[in-house]
Amino acid sequence: MKEKIIDILSEELMKANVFICKDVEKEIAKYNGVFSNELKENTLISKKKGLPLCQDTGIVEFFVFFPKNINIDFDFNQALNESVIRTYEKNPFRYSTVKEPLFERKNMKNNSPSIIHYFFHDEKYIEIRFLIKGGGSENLSILNMFNPSVDSNDIKKFIIEHIKNNGVRGCPPLNVGIGIGGTSDKALILSKLALTEEFNFRNPDKNYAQLETELIKELNNLNIGFQALGEGISVYNVHIKEYSTHIATLPLAISIDCYLSRKGRVKIEL
Repeated sequence: MKEKIIDILSEELMKANVFICKDVEKEIAKYNGVFSNELKENTLISKKKGLPLCQDTGIVEFFVFFPKNINIDFDFNQALNESVIRTYEKNPFRYSTVKEPLFERKNMKNNSPSIIHYFFHDEKYIEIRFLIKGGGSENLSILNMFNPSVDSNDIKKFIIEHIKNNGVRGCPPLNVGIGIGGTSDKALILSKLALTEEFNFRNPDKNYAQLETELIKELNNLNIGFQALGEGISVYNVHIKEYSTHIATLPLAISIDCYLSRKGRVKIEL
């Protein structure tokens, strides 16, 4: 199973860096404003020549869903990191990770290690989701600990203000992930996990689904536009994931993905 996982993920990571995702491709096809020809040409060149869609080929973040009581007889972290190393050493992708974050910041020269989160579910398969996060969009991540007395309008105002003031630096149109509840770290992970959802997915809870829809409309009214040039949509989507929390807390985290929305999902049947 180890080699199968490495082979599949290596292929999917390559595709995500080279081939534009279908949802994004549809939006680019509809856009005819400033810089539209260059955006469309870029997708064709990348597909034809196997070159990355963006020079920032990112840091890879995995979200692994295991069946309960599963028995794995190999180092799963090692397998995921090996898939990243194979992908980035084999293809003309930039190495973007440093071994130590503050002092020497020495480049690892293979884009490892990846960031890995584990979850458990009741299904009979392993699901591996991933994001390829560029530095520009990642730097827009934010956590705020709200007073639990606030309402959805306060939450919405905070999100809109953050995108209004910072969205131009994330290479828009943006995909916006929101995590609400849990603890501070849980909210941040939820906001990242939200970015892995398909564009047409809505939160199963009607209240959160309505909030997602309202945010999409109001964020697009900011008129940031493609590449922050004021034309076209400003965000593709907003996805919210929520979790139970302490009676005295209300954490909210925002994570951003750039216009390429480089992500993937692999299912391994058991």
